[in-house]
Amino acid sequence: MTIAAVVAACLLGLIAVFQLALALGMPARRMAWGGQYEGKLPVGLRVASVVAGVVIYPLATLLILEAGGVTDFDVVPDVGPIGMWVFTGLFGLGGILNLVSRSKAERVWAPVSMGIAVCCGIIAASL
Repeated sequence: MTIAAVVAACLLGLIAVFQLALALGMPARRMAWGGQYEGKLPVGLRVASVVAGVVIYPLATLLILEAGGVTDFDVVPDVGPIGMWVFTGLFGLGGILNLVSRSKAERVWAPVSMGIAVCCGIIAASL
């Protein structure tokens, strides 16, 4: 369970760094947000990448690390098995959407999302 949480945290960290790089103007190269953009993202999607990279993915990481028994922060709520099954479903769905993307470049994220989903499922099953 601990290993699954650490693996998921590392994969989420990779995604967060990627989102922050997009927010800072790195060309998307059709690897994000539906694979529609080759160069810099439009301002609205750059803002969304900031939110994803600074809020959403770090929060998910903390919740997963907490559920996996890696951390014990009093300020982080315990999501329990239901929350971890929700994460499993969300990241699994994300992986499927990446896999069926019209953008070949965006498909690279499918195994990352599926890996997170599997890790979350392992944690959920052990709670």
